[in-house]
Amino acid sequence: MDDAAKSRVLGAAPAGAKDPESASRAVREMFTAIAPRYDLLNHVLSANVDKLWWRRTARKFCSILARPDAKVLDLCCGTGDMAFALRRQGSEANITGADFSHAMLVRAAAKSDQKQKMRWIEADALRLPFPDESFDLVTSAFGFRNLADYDAGLREIHRVLRPEGEAGILEFSEPEGLLRTFYDLYFQRILPKIGNSISGVKGAYSYLPASVARFPAPSEMLGRMKAAGFRETAWTSYAFGIAGLFRGKR
Repeated sequence: MDDAAKSRVLGAAPAGAKDPESASRAVREMFTAIAPRYDLLNHVLSANVDKLWWRRTARKFCSILARPDAKVLDLCCGTGDMAFALRRQGSEANITGADFSHAMLVRAAAKSDQKQKMRWIEADALRLPFPDESFDLVTSAFGFRNLADYDAGLREIHRVLRPEGEAGILEFSEPEGLLRTFYDLYFQRILPKIGNSISGVKGAYSYLPASVARFPAPSEMLGRMKAAGFRETAWTSYAFGIAGLFRGKR
């Protein structure tokens, strides 16, 4: 990543947002509005492949999750599906889900039970309410790209990780080759119509393909992770590049 890319503030930019503060506010309002149909739409629009991606990601961190004293943070947790996938891999780990949408957290809490030893916290990913070196693992599944400042988000993840702690960011990507043609057709034309219709929220699912297109390519994202202090960074492609897992250690 060159110096210009390092210095450029890059983050979510919903229509009408003029700065990071208004972008963050617009994203929060959008996800609050779609919360009632969020789970249904995720599964319908991905043909349930999202469940496979969550499980695959959780398995990558099974050695951490198997430790009874492990502290785990699932960032931008939404209704908790990534956190629940982590729980299934580690029945004793202490798992916290954090999101800035109260409506999403209400649904996450409704899906969990007391035996799961999970907690849900309303928090801004750019200003986390946790001390330095609090967690052994920080994950985020399809929520990181909605941050108003990706570099600030990476720095916060790095800050709250313990030495040797790991981060895993599961995000959409844009595939290459012939698949890109079908991907663009679905993401830009079909998905927004289905999503807007089912959710009843105009524009929310038009934002999705725009946010994926804006998100850094894997090589740039890895560079930004290194600039934030991560080492042993790597990207693993899922579903021929439609999604992928970014990993790094503190």
